[in-house]
Amino acid sequence: MNIKSKHNKAIFQAILAAALYAMSAPFSKMLLQKMSPMMMAAFIYLGAGLGMLIVGIIRNKQQKERTELRLTRKDLPYLIAMVALDIAAPIFLMFGLTMTTAANASLLGTFEIVATAVIALFIFKETISRRLWLAIVLIIISSILLSLEDAGSFSFSVGSLLVLIASTCWGLENNCTRQISNKDPLQIVVIKGIGSGAGALVIAFFAGEHISNFAFIPIVLILGFVTYGLAVFFYVYAQREIGAAKTSTYYAVAPFIGVILSFFILGERPNVLFGIALLILIVGVWLAGKQDK
Repeated sequence: MNIKSKHNKAIFQAILAAALYAMSAPFSKMLLQKMSPMMMAAFIYLGAGLGMLIVGIIRNKQQKERTELRLTRKDLPYLIAMVALDIAAPIFLMFGLTMTTAANASLLGTFEIVATAVIALFIFKETISRRLWLAIVLIIISSILLSLEDAGSFSFSVGSLLVLIASTCWGLENNCTRQISNKDPLQIVVIKGIGSGAGALVIAFFAGEHISNFAFIPIVLILGFVTYGLAVFFYVYAQREIGAAKTSTYYAVAPFIGVILSFFILGERPNVLFGIALLILIVGVWLAGKQDK
């Protein structure tokens, strides 16, 4: 495969990752009518981990030599932090989805860009360009507008705030993952998925939640495998070929795909405030994707 073909394949993988992840909010919103929020969070991540474990077994049988670096004990602190944050984030997101629209949650997910950048600056001492600072400001403004109850209100939606907390958790998790990004991405997804899913399941049982409809568990597992497991898998491989900046540019279409799916699948209709926030967010996401170019 020549360089141009590899480049085009990486672009396709980045857009595919975005499209797969975008399916999460609207379909999770639907399934939350059949399953409690913490149970949903648990089985979504278990689906990602178990699904990618099967993919890994198939890959290992086909490959004679290992080409990816394995995780070691030195990576343990980052793995523990990743699992803990991936337990908290989807739980906050699922509770948030019960209180706000899937379209809102999809757009608020872009706050993860802000959280990732700010945490990278203050904890990991990475630099932030002027363009990215401007993107951060625009995304914050958009997030505030999306968090308001309505156009004439200055009270904040609890559901939107929970989604923002989830995005912050994932921002910190992104920085932890970055520290071991040279290791086998499939192995990382498996550990994150199974570890976080099992942890969330234990918390759900301790909180008194129970499985009310076993028939929907396979559906949620498949949703997790597709929207989290495969999405992260394709994202990492795209990032290796075309770099972080270009990958994030293509992946930034995910919230907008999520909004379109929410409109068609759930019949959600935006208000004026949503439209204003969307326009501001489009500029912010574009600037964030262009910041390393």
